[in-house]
Amino acid sequence: MLKIAENGRSLDRAITLRLQGRVIGPWVQEVHKACAVHLDNGRPLRIDLAEVQFMDREGIRLFQELLRRQVLLINCPPFITEQLQEMAP
Repeated sequence: MLKIAENGRSLDRAITLRLQGRVIGPWVQEVHKACAVHLDNGRPLRIDLAEVQFMDREGIRLFQELLRRQVLLINCPPFITEQLQEMAP
């Protein structure tokens, strides 16, 4: 299960999405949808990963794509940082 919470906007208009749980299977698409709403409107986006426990390969691919789209990942656990680097294209 995954919880996605919007923490509002900062002074630079950035939206922060806080994720809690596991980014796997159908939840990967839910994260994609939540991000697309803001990115398609041209808003800066941050994703707080402090409470993410696991990501599958599709989740890692999604976050690599989000990084290419200038999304800022904050509070990224070391194991996820390592996965993002290992699977880099």
